[in-house]
Amino acid sequence: MRIDVPRRGIVLVVEDEVLVRMLTVGTVEDAGYEVIEARHADEAVAILEARSDIALVVTDVDMPGSMDGLKLAHAVRNRWPPIKLVVVSGKSNLTEADLPSDTRFFAKPYSVGALVSALSSLLAHEQ
Repeated sequence: MRIDVPRRGIVLVVEDEVLVRMLTVGTVEDAGYEVIEARHADEAVAILEARSDIALVVTDVDMPGSMDGLKLAHAVRNRWPPIKLVVVSGKSNLTEADLPSDTRFFAKPYSVGALVSALSSLLAHEQ
């Protein structure tokens, strides 16, 4: 069921597994956000370089390409500091010390409600 709320904030979802990406994109869209998809970090960086309207990046850690999601999160924090970050992983159990500042981490499988709550909290000012 679609939640009818005004669009706010553009979220970049970076996930190499198609079904997981589709589920995440659907969850984020149902929460009222516009979503852009990337299959890996290299594609995500190209999108970030081309757009200035991305408010938040949700990235998986384990991905193919020149960098994993954790390195992507650090790159985003360094190059685009205002962008909010959510890092997810089914294999890595990361600590706060592993993550860039102001980053939320969710171990897979994560609660859809917890993810939506984090998005709402992180993007509260993006209305």
